[in-house]
Amino acid sequence: MTKLHELHDNFRVSPWLDNISRSLIQTGQLKSLVEKGIRGVTSNPSIFEKAFSGGEYSGPLKALLSQGKTVEEAYWQLAIEDIQSACDELMQVYSSSNKDDGYVSLEVSPHFARSLNQTIEQAKELWSRVNRPNLMIKVPATEECLPAISELIAYGINVNVTLIFSLHRYLQVVVAYIAGLERLSDPTGVRSVASFFISRVDSEIDPSITAGDLVGLAAVAQARAAYGIFLESFHPIAERWSTLASRGAQPQKPLWASTSTKNPAYSDLKYVVTLLTPNSVNTLPDSTIDAILDHADFSTCASVSPQDIEQAHEQLASIQAHGINMQSVSSKLEIEGLEKFTKAFDDMLSALSAQQ
Repeated sequence: MTKLHELHDNFRVSPWLDNISRSLIQTGQLKSLVEKGIRGVTSNPSIFEKAFSGGEYSGPLKALLSQGKTVEEAYWQLAIEDIQSACDELMQVYSSSNKDDGYVSLEVSPHFARSLNQTIEQAKELWSRVNRPNLMIKVPATEECLPAISELIAYGINVNVTLIFSLHRYLQVVVAYIAGLERLSDPTGVRSVASFFISRVDSEIDPSITAGDLVGLAAVAQARAAYGIFLESFHPIAERWSTLASRGAQPQKPLWASTSTKNPAYSDLKYVVTLLTPNSVNTLPDSTIDAILDHADFSTCASVSPQDIEQAHEQLASIQAHGINMQSVSSKLEIEGLEKFTKAFDDMLSALSAQQ
């Protein structure tokens, strides 16, 4: 048993790999990581930019272009093939966990983040083309795309809601998920996660905090407060949820994204050991996985408690009192996140064009 197994078995936190590439799959690295305890895979435009810029896809790319496909059409075909292979690698986890884990995420084009209809249309197309039950389609949690969550869940598509930076937006995502389930005659087969971004919050806020005892607290405090919303929203006696739960619906798990430590002054496992939240997911880049396997010590750790959640609200109140407007911070981070993914997507297409 590895520390990744311990993370799941002792704390009910599912470690997912925040990376994908064709070489990762073909060399057996992904299989090895699954054996070590990885229980899912996520991708995003930045991850695919890194994978496609290396040149390993030049042969398959040229073959697709010779068939008359555009560079973007070729990209989607290659990405879909990789996602299918990863889904197949995780299928045993998916089956043995009774659909609780084993998912692979594929994101719609970031160019559609402000377009509801285009997001829904492409999500349905990708769902059909990948044709794997353990696929999750990533949809951004922009105000424009919130209705897409309900629509896709009602269609029977697993959804990974990404780019969540605020408690207000997270609550909207939860409501949209529940509304989608309520439209299903049988909600038992659909799963969803809500991806709450972590480290970017500290990176944005820390330079503006003058009170030393509040530095480095914002990201974890906000995530723990979000976990409190999760516990309340999916409590067995919660008004709307109780009916769905009695019909076999499953909660939308919170997913802690961007959990690599950006500040070298912080522990490399800061956003792992402080977010031991049962029935959640933590997406991990390779470096954080290596750190867990090498030196994680969970023996003195405990799951996040109601007292921790209460303290988190107090910390957020103190941060607000020191002049930090969390809503303004989240709005800025959402815009920057979309810009980053859009640029990565366009840069990736440019890199592919150069390989023709």
